[in-house]
Amino acid sequence: MRRNEMVPAWAGALAGLTAGGVALGIAQLVAGVVGPETFPVVAVGDGTVDLTPAPVKDFAIRTFGENDKAVLVGGVLVVLAAVAALIGVAAGRRLVYGHAGLAAFGAVGLVAVLTRPGAGILDALPTVAGVAAGAWALSWLVRRAGGPALSPGGTAGVTDGLAGSTGAAAGSAATGATVGAGDGAGPGADAQERSRGEAERPGVMRAGADLRAFDRRRLLTGVAGGVVVAGAATVLGRQLGGRQAVDAARVGVTLPKPATPARPIPAGADLRINGLSPFITPNRDFYRVDTALVVPQVDPNDWKLRIHGLVERPVELTYADLLKLPLTEADVTLTCVSNEVGGPYVGNARWLGVRMAEILRQAGLRPEADMLLSTSADGFTCGTPVDVVMDGREALFAIAMNGEVLPVDHGFPVRQVVPGLYGYVSATKWVVDVKVTRFDSDQAYWTPRGWSAKGPIKTQSRIDLPKAGASLKAGRATIAGVAWAQHTGVDAVEVRVDRGQWREAKLAEVPGPDTWRQWSIDWDLAAGGHTIEVRATDAAGRTQTDRLAPPDPDGATGWHSITVQVA
Repeated sequence: MRRNEMVPAWAGALAGLTAGGVALGIAQLVAGVVGPETFPVVAVGDGTVDLTPAPVKDFAIRTFGENDKAVLVGGVLVVLAAVAALIGVAAGRRLVYGHAGLAAFGAVGLVAVLTRPGAGILDALPTVAGVAAGAWALSWLVRRAGGPALSPGGTAGVTDGLAGSTGAAAGSAATGATVGAGDGAGPGADAQERSRGEAERPGVMRAGADLRAFDRRRLLTGVAGGVVVAGAATVLGRQLGGRQAVDAARVGVTLPKPATPARPIPAGADLRINGLSPFITPNRDFYRVDTALVVPQVDPNDWKLRIHGLVERPVELTYADLLKLPLTEADVTLTCVSNEVGGPYVGNARWLGVRMAEILRQAGLRPEADMLLSTSADGFTCGTPVDVVMDGREALFAIAMNGEVLPVDHGFPVRQVVPGLYGYVSATKWVVDVKVTRFDSDQAYWTPRGWSAKGPIKTQSRIDLPKAGASLKAGRATIAGVAWAQHTGVDAVEVRVDRGQWREAKLAEVPGPDTWRQWSIDWDLAAGGHTIEVRATDAAGRTQTDRLAPPDPDGATGWHSITVQVA
């Protein structure tokens, strides 16, 4: 196909963007049938997460918090949009260029999809279908705009067509000048005017040319149709993705009563100070940090948990099997290793589940085993020390959170909860497999990325109020926050202002050593700027260090400090 100069660059870009939208919509629709994780944008995003260096991931978590995945997916879509526009511009010149560009991006999507853990050949269908639909839409839109048509005789370029028209006009003009010389009228003048008009009309082609004039209206109506198709396919694909079905299955679960209920929460566990984190974190407010770009939709009727590896008797449990086992209830605070000093990635909840130790005893641990390599439904892995799970603490395969079935975002149908360990080595959501192994034989997801293989939680404390940078009135002010040292417990919290003397804060009650602890103190503040610091001491007598350290490789350290202005 020869070059086509009839389609303006902006029109080609618009056609490319629309074709890209159709491609993604059809891919989303097919992925709704095959599996949402096969959507190429998600697969590329997951691959990006896996290949991103740890410092960049840390920056993303610090900067965007729980929105880091949305930002990543948005970034992928922006890049795709830019490339789709360029592909459209190229297709406006030669369709083969546009098709080649779509094929190249389809190849990237296929690589990302087919290299996922457990991927099969059917997982390629969304990408293939999307690329095919996008290629068809691109050809259709370019032709509607007056672009090159595929014909057996080839395509004549605009340059050739205009040249033919111009040549004809020139010949006619010459003839007209000869016949009508001297009187300025007659057949020659008419022919000259007709030829001049034809030469000035850009859509006029020589005989046999199959290139049409640019048609703005036909392009825009085609774009509108493409947008409708892309939007409808996307919505339907997401619905088919299974969230509604999983949500319905979740609502249908009836939670059994715990065989071992948690201790009642002491009346003094929550100081009920406005602005202070509540003792129990509501599910909607509980932090979420994981590697899943698309939350796995796991049907509890299909869910199975496999325990294998260094065991005497491999175990496989269904969700129904799990619900029939004796359930334990426990109040446990979870903490993300990515949490900066004073950060938000910590929360406390009441969990219900089966003791992990009971399942492992049923399987028969071999003496040499020292690690549990758990795997999520989306392929994420984490390594948990065996001795921690087996030492008597309330380590659970949890099915409920704060009295309701686990939210899908927090691991439905089953997740791990292990007191005293950062989440990256303990709190696998959507858990489906536990391999009993050794730290010198296997590595979990974060270990080769520079994080420690074992992650015991470090004693930390946080100031919740006043807020950093707050403006206060001179006089008595309440300073309050939370402190945690799972599975040891917090024994004391101290506060100081402007590097003065440390003063001990009032501590709230707690039901056990696995939860955070509220604290508060009243302080008379004079006018001016002030710096407030806090530190905690655990039940073993260890006071948190003042040495500032980032979260990697095994958790942040340092005292939380804020500044306020008093007038």
